[in-house]
Amino acid sequence: MPAHDGLSSAAETVAAPEKPGEGFYCFLRYGHILSSLLREFLESSFLDQFCPRRLTRSQFCFLKLIAGNSELQVGELARCLGVSPAASSKNIDRLERLGLVVRETSPEDRRATLLTVSPDGRRLVEDFERLKASQLAPVIEELGEERTEEFCDLLREICLGLLERTTAPDAPCMRCAGYYSPDCSVVELHGECALKPRRGVEA
Repeated sequence: MPAHDGLSSAAETVAAPEKPGEGFYCFLRYGHILSSLLREFLESSFLDQFCPRRLTRSQFCFLKLIAGNSELQVGELARCLGVSPAASSKNIDRLERLGLVVRETSPEDRRATLLTVSPDGRRLVEDFERLKASQLAPVIEELGEERTEEFCDLLREICLGLLERTTAPDAPCMRCAGYYSPDCSVVELHGECALKPRRGVEA
């Protein structure tokens, strides 16, 4: 049968891919487990169980960015996070109603609206970081400084390898969840971090 023969000939020209080794599947297995623990246990669980205000992860990202900057403008916040002004206003309205952020008119330009974090908002962000530290720091300490540094180097290498195979999104990068570092290598691949501090905050 010519059609069958044609298909067979075409298939013979394509080399069968080698089956990945056990290390590949071990990496996927524990990579998924680590990702789910960091997001579900350390983040979602906090917002769902320990935050009485029931913030979404998106709203908490807004709060964290505002807390890390002094007098952030509403328009600037939308540009940083790569969202529409309408979406930005909706999240800010929610945070303002909960007493977590304060919206004021700029004394220098009355057309500009400035955002600052309230004491309750800053306390919430600090509690979030303390919760993460209480759960994760003991595990990291048990690894020891040398093994932790080696592990971080491997994570960086893997992350950059994966990012090189993806298309950079149009929106600003938020992959670090706000744990910005000035020497972040992801900037070269995916653009500026949305959650890096733009200006200092009062102590």
